[in-house]
Amino acid sequence: MDDSDHRSLGTRLDLWHIQEDAPGMVFWHPRGYAVYRMLEEYIRSKMRRLGYAEVRTPQLMPHDLWMRSGHWEKFGENMFCVDGERSMALKPMSCPCHVQIFNKGLRSWRDLPIRYAEFGACHRNEPSGALHGLMRTRAFEQDDAHVFCRENDVPAEVSRFIGLLSEVYGELGFRDYEVALSTRPPVRAGSDALWDWAEESLGDAARQCGLLPSIQPGEGAFYGPKLEFALRDRLGRSWQCGTVQLDCVMPGRLDATYVASDGNRAVPLMIHHAVFGSIGRFVAILLEHHGGALPFWLSPEQVAVAPISRNQADYAGEVVRAFEDAGLRTVTYDEAETLSRRIVSVREYEVPVMAIVGQREKEERKITLRERDGKQSVLALTDAIAALSMRR
Repeated sequence: MDDSDHRSLGTRLDLWHIQEDAPGMVFWHPRGYAVYRMLEEYIRSKMRRLGYAEVRTPQLMPHDLWMRSGHWEKFGENMFCVDGERSMALKPMSCPCHVQIFNKGLRSWRDLPIRYAEFGACHRNEPSGALHGLMRTRAFEQDDAHVFCRENDVPAEVSRFIGLLSEVYGELGFRDYEVALSTRPPVRAGSDALWDWAEESLGDAARQCGLLPSIQPGEGAFYGPKLEFALRDRLGRSWQCGTVQLDCVMPGRLDATYVASDGNRAVPLMIHHAVFGSIGRFVAILLEHHGGALPFWLSPEQVAVAPISRNQADYAGEVVRAFEDAGLRTVTYDEAETLSRRIVSVREYEVPVMAIVGQREKEERKITLRERDGKQSVLALTDAIAALSMRR
């Protein structure tokens, strides 16, 4: 296996593992889960500012819900079922559950758009031959979101999502992405007239954002067309990640209605979207894109403090506390090894910055900062904290 493969990096960096007796199920180690949670919090804060309300829905739902939504016909063979007094299944996606929340209470056209977001844990019984590290698993979480809206809301909501996706990909180091419009599949729900409108609306919304999507005939979801966004990594590889889907079918199947401006009941449209898709898969893409050397703000530990000898242990402890008080994720490397060996260990774990504390640093209340590329600088402790805090 290539050293740049995310599976090798996951082992070397002590981030996660998958066992033979639990294929497709990820065990996140402390360092890996730290990265996972930071990505989750990062996208959560973005979505909160854009007006999404976070929800949480059950893992097990009745078989008849999946029948009514259409998921059983499409995904039934890959769903994990539980037999008991009532036939249940682990959810392969969260959308029918979000409709259940929408249905609780009388909704008015004045309430729309309503935006729900969930880091929904999903399970799909993928064939064993298709499993591939974090890229394809049987249990995963998505940055899932659904917008209940009217027809005239579609351009603004799609634009809102494209703006979010462009901002996130850029901040994570992916400057280029491609977009494709996936159109009606052979097996689908809804009339041709409905599909004509949905495909035209989604394509127009993309073009209004300055995008020129290519066409992927027959690759849409069974309930509607979708825009699929593929980012390009530093090696030139393309990864399909973000998606926004226009759904004119599922809300009606699950009895979702609102009171329209004329006083009659109307069925809302539903927009499905995700920026990352599977969060675990996105971690894998980031690891390979950065060769394991994650950006400073996303690294499990940002600073490794290393006293040269035990004589500096007290000052090293003070440095660690000062860094932690400033919100910097800090680890101490004070094992009974040579400094050169500890530098190698820090490099192997891809900690961005090493803070070396010797006798001179202790006496002058300074530290020597060593970067990943070997560059060093000597700074007063307060100046070092200020400089590192600006990188977050």
